[in-house]
Amino acid sequence: MSRYCVAPWLFTSLILVCHSGCYLLDSIIAASNFNHMHNYINTSNFDQDYCERKKKLSTLNGWRLSTHKFTATLPIDFIQEIYIREVRGSVFSVVYPTPFKSRVLLVAVSKDVLEDILDLDVTVSATEDFLQFVSGTKIILGSLPLAHRYGGHQFGSWAGQLGDGRAHLIGVHTNRFGDTWELQLKGSGRTPYSRNGDGRAVLHSSVREFLGSEAMHYLGIPTSRAASLVVSDDDVWRDRFYNGNIKQERGAVVLRVAKSWFRIGSLEILAHSGEVDLLRMLLDLVIEEHFPSITLNDSDRYLAFFSRVVSETANLIALWMSVGFAHGVCNTDNFSLLSITIDYGPFGFMESYDPDFVPNTSDDEKRYKIGNQANVGMFNMNKLLEALNPVLDARQKQLASQILEEFPEQYYKCFTGLFKAKLGLLGNSEDDDYLIAFLLKLMEDTEADFTMTFRHLSEISQDQLKDLSIPQEFWALQDIAKHRFFSNWVAMYLSRLKKNTGDSDSERRRRMTSINPRYVLRNWMAESAAQKAERNDFSEVRLVQQVLQQPFQLQTVAERAGYAQRPPAWARAIKVSCSS
Repeated sequence: MSRYCVAPWLFTSLILVCHSGCYLLDSIIAASNFNHMHNYINTSNFDQDYCERKKKLSTLNGWRLSTHKFTATLPIDFIQEIYIREVRGSVFSVVYPTPFKSRVLLVAVSKDVLEDILDLDVTVSATEDFLQFVSGTKIILGSLPLAHRYGGHQFGSWAGQLGDGRAHLIGVHTNRFGDTWELQLKGSGRTPYSRNGDGRAVLHSSVREFLGSEAMHYLGIPTSRAASLVVSDDDVWRDRFYNGNIKQERGAVVLRVAKSWFRIGSLEILAHSGEVDLLRMLLDLVIEEHFPSITLNDSDRYLAFFSRVVSETANLIALWMSVGFAHGVCNTDNFSLLSITIDYGPFGFMESYDPDFVPNTSDDEKRYKIGNQANVGMFNMNKLLEALNPVLDARQKQLASQILEEFPEQYYKCFTGLFKAKLGLLGNSEDDDYLIAFLLKLMEDTEADFTMTFRHLSEISQDQLKDLSIPQEFWALQDIAKHRFFSNWVAMYLSRLKKNTGDSDSERRRRMTSINPRYVLRNWMAESAAQKAERNDFSEVRLVQQVLQQPFQLQTVAERAGYAQRPPAWARAIKVSCSS
């Protein structure tokens, strides 16, 4: 039989990208200069040997944050009044969170983030100090809240100054392991960068961000983390789908942490404004803090930096694809310089396999469809190179262009490696790429569930596949089995598995179930949890969070909730946008 034709566009949309060539003051002193309504949590008893201590704190007394590494190194905008303005000559503006006027309730916390990153015992979350801290009412003494100035290309066009319009960097924590983490409140009020916004986040989007970032972490995808989620009774008005239907929602705040919140847009705004000295200053800070293998006295340090970001961004997008994750808004202001997943908005985990899957209903042109994420990554790396051009000489620019041309190959290498692992393949075979593409085409034709197809292949035995006897429990494979070429793919797959030297069927299944999740954050799961949270029932938020902490393990509670079954019929009507 002639091979089932896998059209070239399949690899174009999923695996290959464009052809190469295409495309300080100490905050305690500074705080005295500001009139504000905030209380302070005193940390005067801070132990200087804190980083060596193993004890996790059950109160915020003695716990420390600082923004000194920014305020001592970079020029800061110290204008006190919060009004919308163009900022120049600064990377950050000093601005305090706006406290909620109504009661605040704790929706959820991440025990892992609190204890293993922030050195806080999870019991601290039951204290009033903690609730006021994570909602933006109290500031840790020793830290100066900042809003970051950045720009970006949004949907392919330069959007000018953007910045932290509803987020406050409230400090940097150096934990007992010597790791530094930047803490940011999202939804904590207006800043000079709020444009026409109110600086608030709503509960619906905050539930998605909290669960989404934690889900990605446990899937093994580099990402920011979420420490806590609180909701208020303050009214926030949103036109969620930009159709004139403005609705009243509840304000919420997520405390999120990352090694760094600098993004491509952090550099773009400086390059576009001609602030080359500040551009160089910020680059050197980022390199010194986060790229220790690059020395600051190396004249090619910016070139080395660019090479690392290009390679790691290609790997990140391949990882997204391996779990069916579509970011939704791949603007340059949402792409991290550390190549981690940040700024969770209208993201989505693909259910029925579709290279044109678009989670964001606002993306009418499907620019950020899942099959185009690698192309967009290439575009964003080109914009990063343009931002670096003012600090590169002619030779370095030429070398940087050559580095950029390596992006498709790096992405392709990582993508195929990940999908070979998802299929349990060991070693290399010349037909591996075809085997992957063949399966994806069958999945597309039958609208098979992406996550469960690979999970069911991980759980089914080779004998069951050989006999084409697909038990009912493997419903995703039953869908694909309806395809007239399914038996041909199975024969090819089983033949390839025989080339796994020293392997066994049980070992293959063990290996595959360890990397193919059974549970991902499906839109309907997040929607159901958010709807209950609106009624102050936070049980499902916490249940989903618990399940997603072990996405590869069969869990009775998750099975009972239907998290590995076909999505409910009502899930098809769910829509998310940039305001969701």
